[in-house]
Amino acid sequence: MGLIVQKYGGSSVANAEKILRVAQRVIKTKQAGNKVVVVVSAMGDMTDDLITLADQINKDPQEREMDMLLSTGEQVSIALLAMAVHKLGHEAVSFTGSQVGIITDEFHSKARIQNISAERIKKALSVGKIVIVAGFQGQTPSGEITTLGRGGSDLTAVALAVALKAKHCEIYTDVDGIFTADPRVIPEAQKMDRVTYDEILELASLGAKVMHSRSIEVGKKFNMPIWVCNSQNNHKGTLITKENKAMEEVVVSGVALAEDEAKITLFRVSDRPGVAAKVFQTLADANVNVDMIIQNKTQTNSTDISFTVFKNELVKAMKVVKAAMKKVGATNVTCDENIAKVSVVGIGMRSHSGIASKMFSTLAKNKINIDMISTSEIKISVVVAGDKGKLAARVIHQAFGLGKK
Repeated sequence: MGLIVQKYGGSSVANAEKILRVAQRVIKTKQAGNKVVVVVSAMGDMTDDLITLADQINKDPQEREMDMLLSTGEQVSIALLAMAVHKLGHEAVSFTGSQVGIITDEFHSKARIQNISAERIKKALSVGKIVIVAGFQGQTPSGEITTLGRGGSDLTAVALAVALKAKHCEIYTDVDGIFTADPRVIPEAQKMDRVTYDEILELASLGAKVMHSRSIEVGKKFNMPIWVCNSQNNHKGTLITKENKAMEEVVVSGVALAEDEAKITLFRVSDRPGVAAKVFQTLADANVNVDMIIQNKTQTNSTDISFTVFKNELVKAMKVVKAAMKKVGATNVTCDENIAKVSVVGIGMRSHSGIASKMFSTLAKNKINIDMISTSEIKISVVVAGDKGKLAARVIHQAFGLGKK
């Protein structure tokens, strides 16, 4: 049948009962004639618990030590899952990211995979073992443990699927697939049977809690089919694949809501070439990701620059920006954590007009003011007040007819 890579999230291995259930599913996949590699996240809320514990010790820990701490969560999961497979009478072996040769760059807490040797995996598969790999982690060429950032287990799974030339990659979670919106925010959201790499890449990067955006980039680059399924049932999930003409007929595929960003504004920045480059190069050097950017030129020889960052990087970003204020001639800097970003995504937007006007008029009818706007070929994003985010997502989802019929 071929080789399949399966990934199970924290909710799928949250306790002993669920781990045994995952073991049964994995064994069933092997009994169907497949070689199986399993990537596992930390159990339940273990990663959050470890972060809380670290915060109680040190409010500003070194990122190297955080990687050392957080990488232990997955080691617990892989060992327990291997034990569960053994109990059910089958052979399995567990490996950490470093043990299977996942080599990353030097950026702690959000490292990028540079190479995977996978020789130990191939050797274990050749003697009939189920291979269980810790997601979310790797090591630098010098042997330092690194983590890949939140959702990094998805990236581990897709990258291994590519490295091992798997038939496809299966991502198991606690929902039936990918929906037109977050069902917890919009209960009438529908499951999509198929979605393109580009659409899900936009949705993931815009805050939809579906998959790690970098895992989609890898899947798209190497055309690796990815299934997103529910680990608690056998329902058909959602296939992430390359686009076809039938998929282009759907104008808007989904709505994403992100409530984990904050806005930073620099006031009266000198209006001369290279100033914006200095601001954002300084942030890049500090490894701070910037999302939306708006620049407003005033009547004077100055400009205001607003941009968004993730809330968990706000303290670092503000420290960096304040240090750069004098270099760019800014008079003041402020931040606003009470924002939400709402986006619509669809490859059909390339060939259909009127999407922006429909979205903006819907928000206007519901008395929701727009603070920032960003567009691409297949998405439109707006920033609104934080307490209006969920309402904005609901009314936009309804306006485009994405709810259950």
